[in-house]
Amino acid sequence: MKLYTRTGDDGSSGLFGGDRVSKSHLRLVAYGTLDELNAIMGLVRLHATPACADEATLLRVQHDLFVLGAILATPAARQELLGSRMSRPTWELADMEADIDRLTALAPPMTAFVLPGGTAASAHTHLARTVCRRAEREVVALTYEEPMNPVVQTYLNRLSDWLFALARAENAVAGVADIQWVPKG
Repeated sequence: MKLYTRTGDDGSSGLFGGDRVSKSHLRLVAYGTLDELNAIMGLVRLHATPACADEATLLRVQHDLFVLGAILATPAARQELLGSRMSRPTWELADMEADIDRLTALAPPMTAFVLPGGTAASAHTHLARTVCRRAEREVVALTYEEPMNPVVQTYLNRLSDWLFALARAENAVAGVADIQWVPKG
C-alpha cells in the first residue's frame, strides 16, 4: 500500500464511506486535532510515572482517541460502517472518573490556579490537556453543523479532566510543587 494517493492534492479528503470534503471542513479539523493529541500522548507515555499512569492505561487512551477519530471521520448516516469495535471508546466514563479521583488523592488540595510545568511528565500532560480541550471545542462547533455521536464530546471533556489530574499527580509523586498562578498587582 502506498502512502500517497494524490487524491488530496485538490484540497479535499475522503471520509469513511467515500464522501469527500474540504480539508478545512470542521470534521477534518476535529479529527486532525485528535491525531495531534494522540501524538502528544506518545510523549506522555515516554515520561509518565507508572505510579500515576501505567502503560496499559496510556495505550488505552491512544486507542480510544483513534476510535474517536474514526467516529469523526464517518458521516452520521454511515456510522454503521464502523461496527461495534469502532463505535465507542473502551474506557468507560465511570472508570475514568474513578481514576481521576485516585490521581487527585495523590496531589495536595488545590488552593490556586495551576500553571503548566514542573516535571517533564507534568508539562507534557498539560500540553495534552490543552490540545484535548481544543479538540473538544472543535467537536462542539461541528455539532452545530451536523449530527454527531455525543460520546466523542463527553469522552474528550472527561479526558481533559483526567489529564489535569494526571499532570498534578506527576508533580506530586516526583516531589515537585505545582506552579501556582499568583496575580500581580
